Amino acid sequence: MSYAKALAVGLTGLAGHLVEVEADLATGLPGLALTGLPDTALNEARDRVRAALINSGESWPNRRITVNLQPATLPKHGSVFDLAIAVTVLAGAGQLPLAPLQDVVLLGELGLDGTVRPVRGVLPSVLAAARAGIHRVVVPLANAREAALVPDVTVRATDTLGLLIGFVRGTAALLDPPAPPTTAGGAAECGADLSEVVGQEMGRRALELGAAGGHHLFLVGPPGVGKTMLAQRLPTILPPLSDTEALEVTAVHSVAGTLAPATGMLRRPPFQAPHHSASVAALVGGGAGLARPGAVSLAHRGVLFMDEAPEFSTRALDALRQPLEEGMVALARARGATQYPAKVQLVLAANPCPCAHPAGDSFCQCTPLERRRYLGRLSGPLMDRIDLQVRLAPVTAAQLLQDGTAAEPSAVVAERVGRARAAAAQRWAAQGRLTNAEVPGPVLRQRPWRPPRTATWPLQRALDTGLLSARGYDRVLRVAWTIADLDGRDSPDAGDIGEALSLRTGRMP
Repeated sequence: MSYAKALAVGLTGLAGHLVEVEADLATGLPGLALTGLPDTALNEARDRVRAALINSGESWPNRRITVNLQPATLPKHGSVFDLAIAVTVLAGAGQLPLAPLQDVVLLGELGLDGTVRPVRGVLPSVLAAARAGIHRVVVPLANAREAALVPDVTVRATDTLGLLIGFVRGTAALLDPPAPPTTAGGAAECGADLSEVVGQEMGRRALELGAAGGHHLFLVGPPGVGKTMLAQRLPTILPPLSDTEALEVTAVHSVAGTLAPATGMLRRPPFQAPHHSASVAALVGGGAGLARPGAVSLAHRGVLFMDEAPEFSTRALDALRQPLEEGMVALARARGATQYPAKVQLVLAANPCPCAHPAGDSFCQCTPLERRRYLGRLSGPLMDRIDLQVRLAPVTAAQLLQDGTAAEPSAVVAERVGRARAAAAQRWAAQGRLTNAEVPGPVLRQRPWRPPRTATWPLQRALDTGLLSARGYDRVLRVAWTIADLDGRDSPDAGDIGEALSLRTGRMP
């Protein structure tokens, strides 16, 4: 037999495509040619596969070998096809029967000594195989936990090419994946709790509203007031991820290569805090060839915290506008476009001025122009997408040294947040929305959801005077609905709308 075929999966972003790896062995000048739009890493597979086969005790066919990866029009990336290429070369040479690998997807990179090394993107690859009707996969042992997260798929693992060859010949058994653990993820893993935040009642209120409604948050205050502490504790009051959400989040981290081998399904909302020197590509994704996910996608279904927000480049900040509106990132490259999910809660933190005196404004030495220029680095279109904009005051000695009962812990606040989210999900089920922040503005302005004019007159006045944009009007309504949900009311009243307006503009209606 001079022809053999095996199955693998190629990824474009998070989208997986079933790939048929074909090998044809013919007479002619010995060598191996790869076709099917391989990238550099895949082109180098010819040397890895040859060395791995020889070091596994097999003989390399002294013939002209052509390996084709179809569909040929789909660009192929990485070393995930090594295992399938090695098996088809041996089978094409008549050294290996392929019947045991019928309708089995093979994923893995080969080392020169024949070891099978882990690869990125195993979870979305196995998901793609399952959607294509393939329910048996063989993966590297280090990726076995990850692959086993996909339901209704039989996963077997191997740590060497020799073990896989022995299985096909009936002389060895593949390895079973270990039981996948559940990891909390995010800030909850490090023991952070909201009870550790001293004072800052306004900040705690804004944080709870943000968690209950999925609203973006902007915290302004001098150093040491608790901006970072509040942001780090936001994941601890968010509800755990559902099964579908957990698969999405874990798949993104798998593609990015940030999923530890011993990690199971990510059940807690992720937390990403890029440094203020981060580039546009680091924030939204990028890179040569296949674009990789950035911080905004790694924070999908979780929190993206940008401390010292005015220190980020203007281009990097403005690049967040599309993900905040659409919940996804579209990255176009010469070899094709890639999409990554990016439904995040954005938390911005900033000092009120360049000097950032810890004692607050009374000791500030900056001119009014310097203060305006500093916060002016955050563009109007970006700030118009932030629902809650809160100014934090320095903590007093009485608050810092007070004795008695500590502030509410995260568990208590998370219980209220869960009830509010359940009420919102039930109300907007017909709209296909889960949180108030996702509801389109036209829905909120139409009956039966439109509040009475007596309650919205402060909003109308703010819109007419230019204090609010049309987008800001809708966002205030969304926050008002969240306030009502937290307080157990069926609809927002004038007080809810007034609080929501003051939390956005810093002014009382």
